[in-house]
Amino acid sequence: MNNHKAGSHQELQLGLGIMGMSELYGPSDDGESLATLNAAFDGGVRLVETGDAYGMGHGELLLRDALRGRDRASVVIALRFGALREPGGGWTGSDSRPVALKNSLAFSLRRLGTDHIDLYRPGRPDADVPLDETVGALGELVQAGYIRGIGLTDVSASTLRKAHAVHPVANVQLEYSLFSRGAENDVIPTARELGIPVTAYSPLSRGLLAGHWSRERQQGLAPEDFRNGLPRFQDPRLAHNLALADALAETARRYGLTTAQLAIAWVAAQGQDITPLVGARTRVQLADVLSGAALRVDEAAIAEAEKAVPRGSAAGERYMKPLLDLLDSEH
Repeated sequence: MNNHKAGSHQELQLGLGIMGMSELYGPSDDGESLATLNAAFDGGVRLVETGDAYGMGHGELLLRDALRGRDRASVVIALRFGALREPGGGWTGSDSRPVALKNSLAFSLRRLGTDHIDLYRPGRPDADVPLDETVGALGELVQAGYIRGIGLTDVSASTLRKAHAVHPVANVQLEYSLFSRGAENDVIPTARELGIPVTAYSPLSRGLLAGHWSRERQQGLAPEDFRNGLPRFQDPRLAHNLALADALAETARRYGLTTAQLAIAWVAAQGQDITPLVGARTRVQLADVLSGAALRVDEAAIAEAEKAVPRGSAAGERYMKPLLDLLDSEH
């Protein structure tokens, strides 16, 4: 991957993922969420991503409010679709049929208060719908101007190739961090071969590499926080992973960086075609990563980060097995 390294003097480009402003990471405050979104836009963040299922439209409505009075062309909206919910909040599957995705888009455009989505992507591949049907329908929406580009999430290299053969794929979103490097095997090389940029979500491994995780914080998670069930957050794996995070923190301190800044810089340094998608929920969290984006991170710091957290060193899978089994990228 080194032939795509960004170098030590390139300013980082970051995206903001706002799923956690709606649910899955415990309680959030709409006022703080809006302030964080506005601070992100004012700080130069252009890419923002949510999903129509997050809070059953809540994320879209937050984004609509944050966009009021702003130039729509200054923001790239990436949106996941396809997840099915029930009134009590449960997740009941996915639906990527052409008729369903067009219906979902119609409602999303209304909630967002916009006439187009820049990147529209299935949240997960739908095993019950042929890929060419989904991508073909998305291609029709590109032609109609309702979406500007087709995105995919957590797909295998073969699925990415098949989709791209039906209609050019504009972006592929993958979990990618010092703790999660499986995408390096096939998917990122395939994306590069096809000229498809990558959005790297969870570059801080859902907070483990943010520099402030601890067993006490783990014990204080809200019951609805889905990290309660993630394998990497369970002992004895948690203790092992916290030790790795401490080693990264020590490296970051030597270079005058926070742990989060170094972890995100490592992701960005893997290639100019990779954009880290940070999940900051507050202005304090955002300020940490934005200040890091303006820094010139030494290549030696990137190399030492990888020594502190070698590939494959994290303990535990990134998801619980039932969810992992649903991911095309894992097969």
